[in-house]
Amino acid sequence: MIEIGPQQLPLLSRWFPTGSPGPGTLAEHALTTGAGSWWADRPDRPRVLAVSCADHVLLRGDPGALAPDALVRFADRYVEAPARFWPALGSAFERVVPWERMLYVHQAQTPVSPPRTPRGVTVRRLTPSDGPALAGLCPEDAWVHASWGGPVGLAASGHAWGALAKGRILSVACTYFLGSAYEDIAVLTVPDRRRERLALACVAGLTADIRARGHTPSWCCSRDNRPSRLLAWTAGFRLTREYVHHATGPAPARAVRAAPVPA
Repeated sequence: MIEIGPQQLPLLSRWFPTGSPGPGTLAEHALTTGAGSWWADRPDRPRVLAVSCADHVLLRGDPGALAPDALVRFADRYVEAPARFWPALGSAFERVVPWERMLYVHQAQTPVSPPRTPRGVTVRRLTPSDGPALAGLCPEDAWVHASWGGPVGLAASGHAWGALAKGRILSVACTYFLGSAYEDIAVLTVPDRRRERLALACVAGLTADIRARGHTPSWCCSRDNRPSRLLAWTAGFRLTREYVHHATGPAPARAVRAAPVPA
């Protein structure tokens, strides 16, 4: 597949319907913010279209149009695609793991009891000056700002709330993918502060902001992630549907050798 610019995109409504929660917000986020990349099997009248942002990929179209090595660039990603693409994914990578996901949508009428903030901790909307604090998160937590291009982008976005103490971010809730009707959120708390319900306080601030923008918060997590599911429920989110995305492994060595190397 080849990378195409936003100006080359075909009419997106038939590829990625707008105004849907969960994975559907990825394409809207990439188009609105300029984050991520767009890929097609050919520049004119594409038969397959993909959009990638952070480590997530949406794949649509006719898998029969794909060359054998077309999906190599999506190694070590999370790919959401219709079932007709699953054989192509299975042959493109050494390992493909189906991952059952749960999609929750916030219910505004559901009462949520705000937690008490521990002494010395401030919960507030993040500002551009909080970029260094976000950058100070451990490397394993860098995924939380990846969809905004990094810590500076997330801090400046106005779409994140954090719990801070002495300049350190203890928890953060942010819009991960910004859609036209829904904002899919992500939540992170550092391991040593997870018993303090800081994430719930951050989510409460974020969901209020999202509602004030006229949008609805959504939340995706693994079926196996019980803490995330419990937090979503406590914060007023309710299960809407379940779906599957696939965690891809490395591409086979033969496919990597066959892939063109950019100049």
